[in-house]
Amino acid sequence: MAQVEKRGGLLRKSSASKKPLKEKVVLMYDEIFMTEDPSKCSPRFWEELFLMKVNLEYLEGKLESLDGEELMKIKDNINCLFQHCIQALGEEHPIRVVNALQTLCALIRGVHQKNKSTSGFDIINMLMGFDKAELCMKNLMESLDSLLCAEGSESLKSLCLKLLLCLVTVTDNISQNTILEYVMINSIFEAILQILSHPPSRREHGYDAVVLLALLVNYRKYESVNPYIVKLSIVDDEATLNGMGLVIAQALSEYNRQYKDKEEEHQSGFFSALTNMVGSMFIADAHEKISVQTNEAILLALYEAVHLNRNFITVLAQSHPEMGLVTTPVSPAPTTPVTPLGTTPPSSDVISSVELPLDADVQTSNLLITFLKYSSIVMQDTKDEHRLHSGKLCLIILTCIAEDQYANAFLHDDNMNFRVNLHRMPMRHRKKAADKNLPCRPLVCAVLDLMVEFIVTHMMKEFPMDLYIRCIQVVHKLLCYQKKCRVRLHYTWRELWSVLRLSTNAGQWKEAASKVTHALVNIRAIINHFNPKIESYAAVNHISQLSEEQVLEVVRANYDTLTLKLQDGLDQYERYSEQHKEAAFFKELVRSISTNVRRNLAFHTLSQEVLLKEFSTIS
Repeated sequence: MAQVEKRGGLLRKSSASKKPLKEKVVLMYDEIFMTEDPSKCSPRFWEELFLMKVNLEYLEGKLESLDGEELMKIKDNINCLFQHCIQALGEEHPIRVVNALQTLCALIRGVHQKNKSTSGFDIINMLMGFDKAELCMKNLMESLDSLLCAEGSESLKSLCLKLLLCLVTVTDNISQNTILEYVMINSIFEAILQILSHPPSRREHGYDAVVLLALLVNYRKYESVNPYIVKLSIVDDEATLNGMGLVIAQALSEYNRQYKDKEEEHQSGFFSALTNMVGSMFIADAHEKISVQTNEAILLALYEAVHLNRNFITVLAQSHPEMGLVTTPVSPAPTTPVTPLGTTPPSSDVISSVELPLDADVQTSNLLITFLKYSSIVMQDTKDEHRLHSGKLCLIILTCIAEDQYANAFLHDDNMNFRVNLHRMPMRHRKKAADKNLPCRPLVCAVLDLMVEFIVTHMMKEFPMDLYIRCIQVVHKLLCYQKKCRVRLHYTWRELWSVLRLSTNAGQWKEAASKVTHALVNIRAIINHFNPKIESYAAVNHISQLSEEQVLEVVRANYDTLTLKLQDGLDQYERYSEQHKEAAFFKELVRSISTNVRRNLAFHTLSQEVLLKEFSTIS
């Protein structure tokens, strides 16, 4: 008996004398691509179509193969197919719902492929028809909202989110996607929040939900009132905000884990042995080899949450133990394959187990610490475009945090001490600090460490001035808070305030360093005034090393004779503004994210296999 082989919608027999046979669903697609109404000769055509397993590849390919004029000839059939897909979403039989969702994905993507400036047709008109568009999209969004909020199949919910991501990302510039106007009018914001607030749903769909929300927030955000921005800014439900924080923390932690695994692999492998033999001249190349693909989508979600919602700031500091964090998921793991910039990372309700303690005691962590570790990795090398975007966005997020009063309160809280093991760029003149030597300090010290680390390790020819300015601004804002609230921070400032060395050496930076040194006139006046007094006090009293109390006594006794230059406005700064200064950056960033999300929504991510097993019988 000849064996049957399936390729691109064809059922081929091994016998060369037989013509290849097309599977029935492909024959039905071909009827839709005729100018006649396929239901004229077959009244049950649409009912039968949604019982057939969708051939995504064939349907999309067929749409893409037509030119604009050919597509316009079958517009009525395309409209009819779109409307019947929406009707099928209300069916009781899950197989019909699944097939309808997948057909919608193929339709939306396939038609958008033809949406070029020369095609001469409007997407909304081609898919739905102008006269029916408002009602069609209302029904579609209501059906998706119902499916996402129901206690039904998790796989079905996943496919709903995939359809929504498909709908949002079919254009590189999401603000040019006119269909999203209907997504603004018929909001699914509450459905997204429900997913994030419910642990089982969050484990399965949290990542997709967070990325979808971040993209919707960026639709025409500078041109009109975006309801998703308004709603996100006033969310105060603790479970929802915590759920969003857990999803973001898990994704960032997964990145940190991948980087650490690759780092350890290189350190213990052949390259490490070679480096030990020939020296560290290839250290920079080694660093580039252990780079891991960044995740701007989840970073954008963190930014929007921090920037728009003041209540989310509390989530940054909520602690959880880092030991024994692996939990068995209540529901099955996601079926979508994991990709570097994919839409479904490994499932876990808490931070990955690789965020291990630094000593035998239980070490606690939080979203901010995970974010600082992520930042310390991506900011090491900003030559790559994605890392540059990530590094810049990390600094923007830190800028927003440094301006927030509550955030500063927990950053400087002496009762909230952590060991934060930031990644440090391999350099020839310094050794990597041992983890066990890291002190427990307020989180503001880790933020300052990160800023100083960037400043001292990016002295390159193509000077990243924009990123340097942002680092200095973060430091400045933290210092302003310390001055305002009279916080004395125990921090080693020497690495940050070392411009003096450059001002005394002949070099291209001497003039600039001299200007900065001159601006530190008060600091130098204090040092020059009190140092001789302290040395004299020690000599007179025959004391080799003064205590803090004795130094304070000298300072008090000689304070009246200290002359300082009055500096105005040092504790003032211009607050962060996205729309006026960062709009171009975010437009480009969202375009890049949209492209990556669309690329990862390939045929296999919309596969039916698991769904067909789940709904193997139609009751």
